[in-house]
Amino acid sequence: MRWVFAIAGAATLAWGAWLLWELAARHDAIQVAFWFAGGPVVHDAVVAPLVGLAGVVLARTLPARAKVPVAVGLGLSGVLVLLAIPLVWRPYGVAENPGLHDRDYLLGLGIALGVVWLAVAASVGLRHKTDAARGRARG
Repeated sequence: MRWVFAIAGAATLAWGAWLLWELAARHDAIQVAFWFAGGPVVHDAVVAPLVGLAGVVLARTLPARAKVPVAVGLGLSGVLVLLAIPLVWRPYGVAENPGLHDRDYLLGLGIALGVVWLAVAASVGLRHKTDAARGRARG
């Protein structure tokens, strides 16, 4: 059974390499290389350290009932920022999809982040209310 998965994986890898070759041939190969390298570099050099540092600082300062919701909010915020970078950084930075590019991506990112952090605040408030109803206090 492993051979079946190995052959399927090799075929998928070959198909991806072929599509990458076509993409590099149609566009500037340097631009394609920067596009592929940009995501990991931005993640590893910017987003992951910022989210990690914020997590460490907040874990030391937040009450216990807020730690998990804030950690989830930070993780979701990091993912949303990573997904938005190609379109916020440079309009039409991805394959064209009719109707997709005619919007304000910074506004959309701001709204999405606002919804995430409103949910975090609601979760912390609900946990506080539940703890108070049970008659116990969490840090």
